[in-house]
This record gives sequence, C-alpha cells and structure tokens, in this order.
Amino acid sequence: MRIDIAGVLSRVPTGQFIGGEFRETGATIDVIDPATGGAFTSVSDGTAEHARAAMDAACDAADAWAATDPRERADVLRRAFDLIIERRDDFAALMTLEMGKPLSESYGEVDYGAEFLRWFSEEAVRIEGRYSQAPAGGGRILTIKKPVGPVFAITPWNFPLAMGTRKIGPALAAGCTVVIKPAKQTPLTMLYLMQAFVDAGLPAGVVNCIVTSASGKTSEAILTDPRLRKLTFTGSTEVGRTLLHQAADPVLRTSMELGGNAPFLVLEDADVDAAVAGAMVAKYRNNGEACTAANRFYVHRAVAEEFQRKLAEATAGLAVGPGADESSTMGPLVDQPSLDKVGELVDDAVDKGAKVLTGGSRPDRAGFFYTPTVLGDVPRDARVLREEIFGPVAPVVVVDSDDEAIDLANRSEFGLMGYVYSRDISRGLRAVERLESGMIGLNSGKVSNPAAPFGGVKQSGLGREGSHEGLEEYLEVTYVGITL
Repeated sequence: MRIDIAGVLSRVPTGQFIGGEFRETGATIDVIDPATGGAFTSVSDGTAEHARAAMDAACDAADAWAATDPRERADVLRRAFDLIIERRDDFAALMTLEMGKPLSESYGEVDYGAEFLRWFSEEAVRIEGRYSQAPAGGGRILTIKKPVGPVFAITPWNFPLAMGTRKIGPALAAGCTVVIKPAKQTPLTMLYLMQAFVDAGLPAGVVNCIVTSASGKTSEAILTDPRLRKLTFTGSTEVGRTLLHQAADPVLRTSMELGGNAPFLVLEDADVDAAVAGAMVAKYRNNGEACTAANRFYVHRAVAEEFQRKLAEATAGLAVGPGADESSTMGPLVDQPSLDKVGELVDDAVDKGAKVLTGGSRPDRAGFFYTPTVLGDVPRDARVLREEIFGPVAPVVVVDSDDEAIDLANRSEFGLMGYVYSRDISRGLRAVERLESGMIGLNSGKVSNPAAPFGGVKQSGLGREGSHEGLEEYLEVTYVGITL
C-alpha cells in the first residue's frame, strides 16, 4: 500500500490542544520517519507555559465533567470509538510513518486502541457503591465512588494510540479531566485522536494534549500544580522512579506501567511448533518494541535443539523493510539510540560466548533497521538477559528442569509479563503460579486485551490498566456513616 502522506497530514492538527483548541507555538519538533531517518513533518513544541494553560483548562472543566451523567460520558466515548474506526486508514498510516511498525500491525493497534474507548464507554454506567447494615446495628454504611480529579497522563512512543486510549478511556468514564503528554517521537497519532474527541462532542478542556521536546520542565509544571490529583505513566522503570519521587511530596495517586524483562519458558513436554509460533508473536510483534515482548528464552534441554533451529528458521523468514511496504513483516526501530542499544546488547552477548543462529547485524540501508536475531548458548551474565532489549533479538538459554527455568525467570527486578509452554495444563499452571509476573501467557504468545487487567509486579509498575480494575484507578471511595 502506498501511503498518501500529504493527504493524511492535511487532516492532522499540529498545535498544542488546550481548552478545546489547537494552538500553534513559535517553535517546532521534527517528526522522523524511522524507515529513512529523515523528517517528514513537524509539530508545535510546547513549553511549561502551555502545560500550565492545559492544567488550567482541565481544572476549569473538572466540576462540570464530573457532574455529567454517566450515560452522556459513555456516549462521547462511544462516538470517539466509532470515529477512530471510521478513520482507521489515517490512524494506521500515521503510526507506521512515525513509529515504524508494519502497516498490518498498525491496523491491529487501531482496533485494539479503539476498543479501550468502547470498553470504558460500557463501564462508565457501571460505577457502583454499596449500602449495608453496620455489624453492631443502629447504623448504616454507605460508600460512594467519585472521580479522583484532574489527571496527568504520560504515554510512550511504541503504541501511540493504544497507550493513550488505555488512560483516557477510564479517566473520562470515571468523570476525570486529563492532560496527556505523548512521546515527542510519535505526536501525530495523539493529536489526531484529539481531533476525534472534538468531533465526538467532548466538552472543551476535558482532555488536553501537550507535545514538547522539554519533557522534564513541562512535566514539572504540571506535577507541582496542587490541583493535580493523579499521575499515570507508561515508560521505562528509570523514568518511573523519578516520577514517583516527584509524586511523593504531593502524595499523588499513581499508576505506573514500567519496564519488562519477560521470560519465555519452553518446558520439556511443550509442543515445539506451538511454542515457536507463540515466540514469533511474543518476540517480534511491534518490531520487538513492546514491554511485554519475550526477552529471555529458557528452553528445556530435551527440546532445545529443535526449538532453536525452528525459531531461527522462522526468524530468518521475516521480511525487513519500511512498514508501509506490504511485503515487510519487520520494520525499523524507532530511533538511532534504540538501534545502538540493540547492537550493544548483541555484541556483548557474542563477546561472552553466545552464538548467532541468525541475524546479528544491521542491514546496509537507510533507516534504523536491525536484522531479526536469534542467539544460542547465551551466557547467564550477558546484558541481554538482564536489560530490556526493546528490539528483534531472541536470546536462548538451555535449562535442565522446570525449577531451573522458574528460578532464572524470577531472578529479575522486573515482573510484567511471562510466557509458559507445556502440553500438560497442570504442569503449566504450576509454573504459572510460581512465576513473579503480573501477566502470563499459558500456551499463548499474546494476552493483551482491553477487558483484562494489564500491569506488573516488582519494578514493573503499580496498578492495573484495562478491565474493571482500570476504572478503579480513577475513582476515590467516600464512606458515609449513617445513624438511624
């Protein structure tokens, strides 16, 4: 498919979205196409002043939006869902252009990201409290759920639409207003989402969007505002720690979806073909740039040779190229630093004794491409087993028992995602119950679902997104004691 870049960009606003209006600024940020390494457009560059204006708009709209009938909030979210689906060609093209993923995967994200708005439109009318008799008698217990208040949402570049709708959807359903800051690498998708909300009839100021090259200063202007009630962030654990420190003094409600180092366990009795098929999804979806991506493969010795051979064959069959090219099944990484990091991790593993079974190099072409790679005999002190790869590299470690695989899997400060493959459901469930992870795929390489709770344990984060739990993150409980 040939993307009509000029046509798509003509429909995308480029200004800061504040109080229902798009405001241009005096400075701009170039938007880079990872497939070429060159800029293809620019957007306005926001400052701390714009952030404060966005916070003012969110606070001005807060009381009225909180008082809006749940059905009305639900209807706005549903209309926004319909508009995203109606404009799916534009949304998919934007994500491929600014993030690099294959166009087929961008279409998948359109459907996935839109679904959060439909799901939370249905949840908006199901916010419930309770009424009960006090155990000692003579009184009643009443609980009421209220919106937490103005929200600051920070989203990453790897899922430009879904990471936004996963935060905005429950916030609006709960009755909260939002200031959202997308990653500077991928601003276009979020700005186009703002246009969809305008067209869906969302009142001015309920959602505001700041795009900036000065993330720290701009965020600080919002985080130090005493009117802010909640911070929700998706990104690296390193940045998450910094934000948690900043959120400590004002005692902000926080939701943190942070880094991952997902283990992929192939047990002795696993269906190897099924495990390889699952590994291809778990590892290479989104160019390997996902916090849920399989990062460490622990494979039982009995099936290790077959698994590595078949995984290397399947990996070698991936077609590397620009995401807009329909023949491409693996796009570029998002930027030069990401490409350099992947290369460093592979070089470190090879220097320590790992074998390159396929890939292991950068193709000779423009853009931020890295050849999909499988590493065998990976030493256990290799950086690639400790650090989040965020790229198309699959390091394999051979183990001799379930216990060894589980022990190695749990030796990480991260605990976001894990995968287990076994023909024996009882054996698989025993492994699942012992893994220190917020989410686990049992004989499945993909588990993300708007109706399921998404989040991790340990240093992979706090709270959950999606499902009923995702809505609770934006609600406070008030207890009313009644004397009869």
